[in-house]
Amino acid sequence: MTSLAEIKDSRDLFVNLTLRELRGKYKRSVLGWAWSLLNPLATMAIFSIVFAVFLRVPPEEGDPSGLKVFALFLLCGLLPFNYLSAGVTNGLNALVTNANLVKKVYFPRQVLVAAVLASWLVSFLIELGLLSVVLLVTGNMVLPWLPIVVGLVVLQTAFVFGIALALSVGNVYFRDLEYLTTIGLQVWFYLTPVIYPIALVEDAFANRPTLLRLYELNPMTVFVGCYRDALYHLRAPSAGDLGILILASAVSMTFGLMLFNRLEPRLAEEL
Repeated sequence: MTSLAEIKDSRDLFVNLTLRELRGKYKRSVLGWAWSLLNPLATMAIFSIVFAVFLRVPPEEGDPSGLKVFALFLLCGLLPFNYLSAGVTNGLNALVTNANLVKKVYFPRQVLVAAVLASWLVSFLIELGLLSVVLLVTGNMVLPWLPIVVGLVVLQTAFVFGIALALSVGNVYFRDLEYLTTIGLQVWFYLTPVIYPIALVEDAFANRPTLLRLYELNPMTVFVGCYRDALYHLRAPSAGDLGILILASAVSMTFGLMLFNRLEPRLAEEL
């Protein structure tokens, strides 16, 4: 709580650092912020061709929405995972890339990680907004479910922030962590039902309930499922799933802050 209070007291610094991240993200690029839309669209197109056309992986039919469009099914899971990946990858380097600032003046170093994550949160919200418009055009009335989506974004932001805090301070002491994280995110992506419906996993593990339970313990599996419930299926996520997400976000945030506070005193010296 003390760490969160320090971040709140440094809100002016947080806003300025976030604006710096937003301005520098696509600086000197011709398309600018359009890249935040083109990147997920390009990924969606590639996966749609490979899995929907070549491998013929069937999308889930919306229940009760009745929607059955692989591209929209994919985006409902791809955008949250891209937010996790971008927040963790860029937050991991927040302290190293701002080493000169850390060594010159004292301020809550957590703000650096929070500012990086906030810049990617803006991109995520824009992408979710456009996805909602597309879903409305296709006949999916997502407007009543958007408050649930906002709640999911808050929980996921806390979840990603905790991971980014832990990895960012760990990266100062152990630089190989950056490469290990890249590999870990790739494995995590395919262990999450982003490009395939979870029904395929349930069928594959029908006779192996222990493996299925381990698979379902993945917090991103629950996050993706809840986003799809609200946006694709037009139904409320189960209370059990929301409870898992609240617990996972609280544990991630607590662990990240505790580890960061433990290793922060020697940051300037290590950098």
